[in-house]
Amino acid sequence: MWDWFSAEWFSLAKLRAFSWAHPYFLYGILLIPIAFWLRQAFHAGAFQRLGITFVNTDTPKSFSVWLRLLFPISGFLGLSCLLLALARPQSINILTERDAEVIDIMLALDISESMRDKDLPPSRLASAKSVAKSFIGGRLQDRIGIVLFAGEAFTLCPLTNDYELLYSFLDDVSHEQITIAGTAVGSALAVCINRLRESTSKSKVVVLLSDGESTAGNLDPITAAKLAKAYGVRVYTIAIGRTVPKSLVNNSQHNSDSVALTSPQTAPDEGTLQQIAKATNGQFYRATDNTTLKNIFSQIDNLERVKVKNRRYQEVKDFYRVYLDWALAFFLLMMFLKVIFIANVLED
Repeated sequence: MWDWFSAEWFSLAKLRAFSWAHPYFLYGILLIPIAFWLRQAFHAGAFQRLGITFVNTDTPKSFSVWLRLLFPISGFLGLSCLLLALARPQSINILTERDAEVIDIMLALDISESMRDKDLPPSRLASAKSVAKSFIGGRLQDRIGIVLFAGEAFTLCPLTNDYELLYSFLDDVSHEQITIAGTAVGSALAVCINRLRESTSKSKVVVLLSDGESTAGNLDPITAAKLAKAYGVRVYTIAIGRTVPKSLVNNSQHNSDSVALTSPQTAPDEGTLQQIAKATNGQFYRATDNTTLKNIFSQIDNLERVKVKNRRYQEVKDFYRVYLDWALAFFLLMMFLKVIFIANVLED
C-alpha cells in the first residue's frame, strides 16, 4: 500500500528506466515556473488584506520567510507529479516465444575396433564424437538419442532434449562398451527405429555412421531400411574412413618403412549404406577426413531444419498511480499550509 512513499521514484535512474506512453506531458513541467511567474506578475500590485504579524520585513531572510516557500514548492511538486502521471510511466518487458516443430533424431555410432584407426586424427571415433557434439549443440528443442553398435547394438541414451546429458554420454563413449566383434548395421538401425516408431513428430531421422561392412547382427540392413521407410523414418548414412585398394595394403605388409594403412576388412560398405539412404529418402555421404565429416553434419543440420516462428509479447506495467498518490499528497500539503500561518489564507 505504501510502496509509492519512497524518494527512489524521483531518482534520475528510475525516471530513465521508464517507457513513457505520452511523453509530451513531461514538457509541461518546464512551463510550471513560467505559470508561477505570471501569477506573481499579475498579483504584484494587489494589496494584501491580512498580513502575517510575526514576519519582520526588515529581515527578509528570517526562518519564517523561508517557511513560506513551502507553499509554492508544494504546488510545483504536486503539478509536476500530476504531469508525470499523465505521461504514463511504464515498464515494458518483451517476451519472445519460439514455435517450432520438434524433430526426433537418433544418432547411430559405430564403435567397432576399426574405429580406432587414425586416418581421421586423433581417431575415427574421437572425430565422430566431436562432430556429433557440435551437431547436437546446433539443434533447437529437437529430441536426440544415441545408439552404439559393433557386433551388437544398444541404446546409450533415449530421445531427450537435455543436451548436457547427451554431451556427457558422448564423452564416455569407448570401444570397450561393446566387446562383441563385428559391425551390426541392421541391428543398429532396428534399435533406432524402435525408439522412433512411437514418436508423434512429423520428422523422424536417423544419422548412421559406420566404417565397416555389415558382418554381424540378426537383421539384414536392407530389410531394416524398408522397416524404417514403413515408419516414416529418414536415414542419413555416413561412411567414415579412407578406402585403400587391397593390392596397396598387401604391398605395405611387405614394406617395413611404409605407413600402416586401413585394411580392406575395415573399409566402409558404401553399397549397403547407399541403399539404406535411398530406400528411406535420405542421403549417403562419404567422409575421408575431419573437414569433410564436419561439412556432412552441417549439411544434415541444414536439411533437417524447420521454420521457427517467433511470437513477441509485451508485458506492460503502469506506474502512473504512484505519481498520482504523490500529487495528491503535495496538494493536501498545500491545503494544510493554506490554513496555517505559513501561507496567507486570503491569497489566491
